[in-house]
Amino acid sequence: QERMPQTPPFAAMFDSSSYTRNLYQSKEDNRGGLYYHDNNLLSGSLEALIQHLVPNVDYYPDRTYIFTFLLSSRLFMHPYELMAKVCHLCIQQQRLSEPGLDKNRIRKIAPKILQLLTEWTETFPYDFRDERMMRNLKELAQRIASGDEMYWKNVQQLLQNLIQKLAAVSQYEEVLAKINATSTDRLTVLKTKPQSIQRDIITVCNDPYALAQQLTHIELERLNYIGPEEFVQAFVQKDPLDNDKSCYGDRKKTRNLEAYVEWFNRLSYLVATEICMPVKKKHRARVIEYFIDVARECFNIGNFNSLMAIISGMNMSPVSRLKKTWAKVKTAKFDILEHQMDPSSNFYNYRTALRGAAQRSLTAHSNREKIVIPFFSLLIKDIYFLNEGCANRLPNGHVNFEKFWELAKQVSEFMMWKQVECPKILQYLLTVPVFSDDALYLASYESESPENHIEKDRWKTLR
Repeated sequence: QERMPQTPPFAAMFDSSSYTRNLYQSKEDNRGGLYYHDNNLLSGSLEALIQHLVPNVDYYPDRTYIFTFLLSSRLFMHPYELMAKVCHLCIQQQRLSEPGLDKNRIRKIAPKILQLLTEWTETFPYDFRDERMMRNLKELAQRIASGDEMYWKNVQQLLQNLIQKLAAVSQYEEVLAKINATSTDRLTVLKTKPQSIQRDIITVCNDPYALAQQLTHIELERLNYIGPEEFVQAFVQKDPLDNDKSCYGDRKKTRNLEAYVEWFNRLSYLVATEICMPVKKKHRARVIEYFIDVARECFNIGNFNSLMAIISGMNMSPVSRLKKTWAKVKTAKFDILEHQMDPSSNFYNYRTALRGAAQRSLTAHSNREKIVIPFFSLLIKDIYFLNEGCANRLPNGHVNFEKFWELAKQVSEFMMWKQVECPKILQYLLTVPVFSDDALYLASYESESPENHIEKDRWKTLR
């Protein structure tokens, strides 16, 4: 047990000032295939990088390397192909397939191979929804554990944890499907129900701070189910050195990432629906002021994603055209929030606020202060441009490992933020029906009649 390599927490993986790239170099790694500069690994052939992932009796890869390579290698090969190669190398190098295994040798290498499998299953559990991954994992684990009670227990524990994680994600996906079905059913009811019976957000939860917390809980739950690999799988394309393989771009597994983006859209439409629904102008103005307060509380909590969704909802044209309603609103607080999320200079104000929240999170004592929920579509866009802006391969055919470091650095920060515990959630926010674009315009024109020919024509068509 004392020889088990230690795994630092995510926060320690990439040092925040720059980040450590000083990988522990074993002597063999100066051979062809891996290129270092100032002790930083910059590039290597795919084969040499895979070899660098596999532990031996004297060597265990640095944890930042493991995370970085497992995250980005999927730009080149399917995880099950990588798993098959790793298993093959372990069996071959440690002669695990020979009859009459040397118990002493197994004792030296088994903890290291087990640790590697543990890191893979804990950080990228969704890879193991693939039957082929599971088969390879079980086969290698059984070879290590055969004949040693202690390793056998460790292997059982590893498999149990993995199966629990996969069960939890399947359950989550079922719940999401049910929630989506419920909100669609209710939309038809909404069309036929008289205005007075409909509940609105303020009667359900009249405290802006409480609602901001509820939104944050939903964000955290949804973030929690996004696998780090989904960020990279969203951009998987052909590997230039492999003409026949489209590197499984046809089966991008990014379901939870997409569900999270859908939540942002839902929240924007929910805000717009709640504002356009009341018949009376003063009620509409009250709802707008309420959402401005909710948005401000989201900003204070560090929940930038809900903040941006609320601002987007208020800026939708069925809402922004309600001039008489807005005339009754004190907009000073809203102007401050819009300034914070202003897109100019590549979202400079927001990025400054995000850095502040990230710093606070590092030194936080309570879960409440640890919360950082980035504006998600901008995070995806940053990762997308990083991926597009750097080649995966260098002219000599080497894998561009420097690019992998940058990708891993951005994703690992996100991994740290999503680990905050999250309490129970208000179902109203997830299931209350929201209007479509057409329904929003209709409600908007009924609240304040059309002002010009374009609006009048649209109203006629909608009716």
